[in-house]
Amino acid sequence: MTTSRRYLSQQIEADLARKMLFIAGPRQVGKTTLGLSQPNADSGYLNWDIPEHREKILRNELPPSPLWFFDEIHKYRSWRNYLKGVYDGKPPGQQILVTGSARLDLYRYSGDSLQGRYHLLRMHPLSIAELGLKTASVFQQLLTLGGFPEPFFSGSEVEARRWSREYRNLLVREDITTLERVQDLGNLERLMLRLPDLVGSPLSLNALREDLQVSHKTISNWVSILEKLYALFRLSPFGGPKIRAIKKSQKHYHMDWSLVADQGPKFENMVACHLLKWVHFQQDTQGHDIDLHYFRDTDGREVDFVISDRGKPVTAIECKWSDSRVDKNLRYWKARFPDCEAWQLSATGTKDFITPDGIRVCHALNYLNRLV
Repeated sequence: MTTSRRYLSQQIEADLARKMLFIAGPRQVGKTTLGLSQPNADSGYLNWDIPEHREKILRNELPPSPLWFFDEIHKYRSWRNYLKGVYDGKPPGQQILVTGSARLDLYRYSGDSLQGRYHLLRMHPLSIAELGLKTASVFQQLLTLGGFPEPFFSGSEVEARRWSREYRNLLVREDITTLERVQDLGNLERLMLRLPDLVGSPLSLNALREDLQVSHKTISNWVSILEKLYALFRLSPFGGPKIRAIKKSQKHYHMDWSLVADQGPKFENMVACHLLKWVHFQQDTQGHDIDLHYFRDTDGREVDFVISDRGKPVTAIECKWSDSRVDKNLRYWKARFPDCEAWQLSATGTKDFITPDGIRVCHALNYLNRLV
């Protein structure tokens, strides 16, 4: 596949004909390449990071193109009001595309001056289904190299490590300093180095506070910043008092799962990214009210992932590195929610069967190829 024809391409063409379109997602996930693949995008391209383009935006000297393509304009403090004026004053038939690595979806829920004027699509790294991967060897390659186009298509573990290191530096030294008021960049970078070791377990901000010797408020703010910039995402627990679910502890995962050193948590992180990509696709393109959670109760029983539809659990997924017994906690879940699909996925296993209580046990390829 090429990086210009991605899983969102068809939806972009449809949405541009209706409203202004925002494409948000991590830095270097392929947003600009995808945007420039649209008809007339080259002639209407304006990048806030390019001084000449920035001057044209500030002077409101927009190119005579059927498509105006604003890239990274969220770095302009007045970007929402600016785009509102552009949209309200546009000539008939004018298309507007906006891409950015942060903030584009932060204002959908309160006081959005652009409300009703745009669609939002969230773009994710490459996945099993998007790449059409069918064999265990290429599955392991994606697991090792991560889903960002540059390191994956390099085919090199060394290049992938170099890319991840440079990516972290750019995130800290450029994106965060541009968008947020953070003075202690050294400790923030230490946090970024520490977080991959904690994937798969409930995230304790208090423990991180003690490790880094900063306040709880500071740690909470830093994690929120990394989430805003699509460096990581957090999942909340599913359930309520009837199943004695915990209420507050969140788990976190990284968009670049290659950062995680241990193979088991790395595999779990990869599956989390695939599931979130599918959930966001269903929310953004179909309007479905579905969400991704995990399950953990007060007795310590845990299932890695739960997908809910309008608050009802529809799929539960447990991740194992190799062939192993069906997880007792997944069996407990299936007994409590017999109508909920239940899967136990492995990264290296060869078994494929369905248990008498309806749990499907198989290699992850069998499930992840069903997504996007």
